[in-house]
Amino acid sequence: MKLKTYLKTVESASCLARRIGAFLPDVSCWANEKRPIPPHWAADIERATNGLVTRAEMNVPNKTRIWPELAEGELK
Repeated sequence: MKLKTYLKTVESASCLARRIGAFLPDVSCWANEKRPIPPHWAADIERATNGLVTRAEMNVPNKTRIWPELAEGELK
């Protein structure tokens, strides 16, 4: 699921931001794909959403260099 969809259907951006320790404007920009998600936040988001939003679905630059298993299709 896309982060934007998660924030519309499961919990608010402010709740997620608070749970992962990020700033609300950053979470909003990531959800609206105005800015890519920094790789160091991706695992926190994936854990906080109980895997509903995966690293594979996030707008993370160079994600297949960071997590090669995504390129191989091991994680969906």
